[in-house]
Amino acid sequence: MTEKNTAKKSVEKTTAKETDRRSFITKVGGFGLGAAVLGTLSPKEILGQQRGGIDAPSLGLQQRAREALNLRIEAANLAFRATEYQHPLNGDENLYSNKIASFSKTLPHNSLGEVDLNAFAALVRAVQTQRSSAFENIPLGGTVKLANPQAAFSFQLDGADNYAHSMPAAPKFASEENAAEMAEVYWHSVVRDVSYSDYASNSLVAEAVQDLNRFTRFNGVTADTIFRGETPGDRVGPYISQFLYQDIPYGPSVFPQAYTVPVNGQKFMTSYTEWLNIQNGLEPSDALTFDPTLRYIRNGQDVASYVHTDYSFQAYLHTALILLGYGDDALNVTNPYNTSSTQAGFVQFGVPHVVDMVSRAGLSALKAAWWQKWYMHRRLRPEVMGGRVHNVRTGNANYPIDQKLLNSPVLDRIFSANGTYLLPLAYTEGSPTHPAYPAGHATIAGACVTILKAFFNPDFVLPDPVVPSADGTTLENYTGSDLTINNELNKLAANISLGRDTAGVHWRSDGIEGMNLGEKVAITMLENYKDTYNEPFAGFKIRTFDGRNIVVGQQPVRQNFNFNSDNNLKR
Repeated sequence: MTEKNTAKKSVEKTTAKETDRRSFITKVGGFGLGAAVLGTLSPKEILGQQRGGIDAPSLGLQQRAREALNLRIEAANLAFRATEYQHPLNGDENLYSNKIASFSKTLPHNSLGEVDLNAFAALVRAVQTQRSSAFENIPLGGTVKLANPQAAFSFQLDGADNYAHSMPAAPKFASEENAAEMAEVYWHSVVRDVSYSDYASNSLVAEAVQDLNRFTRFNGVTADTIFRGETPGDRVGPYISQFLYQDIPYGPSVFPQAYTVPVNGQKFMTSYTEWLNIQNGLEPSDALTFDPTLRYIRNGQDVASYVHTDYSFQAYLHTALILLGYGDDALNVTNPYNTSSTQAGFVQFGVPHVVDMVSRAGLSALKAAWWQKWYMHRRLRPEVMGGRVHNVRTGNANYPIDQKLLNSPVLDRIFSANGTYLLPLAYTEGSPTHPAYPAGHATIAGACVTILKAFFNPDFVLPDPVVPSADGTTLENYTGSDLTINNELNKLAANISLGRDTAGVHWRSDGIEGMNLGEKVAITMLENYKDTYNEPFAGFKIRTFDGRNIVVGQQPVRQNFNFNSDNNLKR
């Protein structure tokens, strides 16, 4: 990838309108903004005019307004100090002149699926200049559009800004790690219809385990651990989190989590013509067929279906409602209302607080992911790697693909079933039209799960755990190891993140590093609010994805303002 322009250079290349807007922000930003606003307005103009014929307590409210301003400035400073300026890249975009390792879906391609270089240059130019007009000039190969690249450049006011969190470089195209991740995605497609309860006895799963163990990335994998996530909770209990099985209390209703899913056995984009048409931005010619029977999630196909149609924070809103139904014992020990004899949490540390923070974390995470996807990494999707593998195995191209992948028995299985070496996708349209790394679902998962950890007791044992029957039509009692909130939240994040791998649209590292990025997003959000609570607050105790116990947003000693009967401010 070419060296990225600095933010300053990007601003210099924006349109005059964009430059004027950002110049204004720069001139009045931070403490300058406070002076510009408070220095030119009278107290009544700041606080509003008379209400009901009675003067507002001007002095006290003006002090309150200044305190609010200072809190916003300090929150901005916290976010600024959290910024990481090192963003490593894998170098593939610079290395390969034909851009075989870079995202290019919807642009025009040649018969090998290699992108038109002028079109790719137009995409890079638009991303680097950040001009809206430049995005409108990107040549497309069909009617399908790029997925909102300009979201990468919107500003984020909750927590740190979009660009503030770094993540590791994506695995290199020619590396064994990339080959291992692709082999895993191929095997996902082979066993998507196998019920998780049958993994221990299934011969296809056994073959997948044997093959993946050839790769350093997966050495030691078993039928019980294959395809699982990498957090401390992922290997405890059933493959699927309880929060995707338990009933959801939703206002006056209760919703069971049995879903409409596709009929087993469907695989898409296995025809080379269809694959190439979709890379060029044409609409898919196939359609999904759905099962008339509602099913609880029992296999990879069902997970892939769930993460195909879910809205951004759906699973985490549902989980919040389930957790809130467990009562006060499930709350985090730092909740200030745990020990109050006269008050209960509601607006703060109650239902509105939890569900609001979960939803806003989802959008913040997406913005951070979009910056990394479009501006930094532009990693190709697994479906494109499948095309590269196909063209190498058929002798039409010579790409530097690790031999462990090219010699994997999974490729013979794929070819025997479909007549190509293309990756069989769970979705008719294949992947979304934005780059792979990191996964948006995974970044949302990391952020929303971290918010939930902030409000709930990590070691609370979930009551009445369940597992689905092999056909997914009923739920049965689970009687294994205790399942705790923290472990099942970690598992939920992995289920959603790696569920996109199951569908064939993401790589494992997209999911794992996306979760880690989302965790950072949520932590800076929680830090943002540390001084806003009136309640005495010891901070959010959180157990991170790597098993560390941290405290986020511990409240300093705060001077509260009070009004006496004369409306004079007292400390």
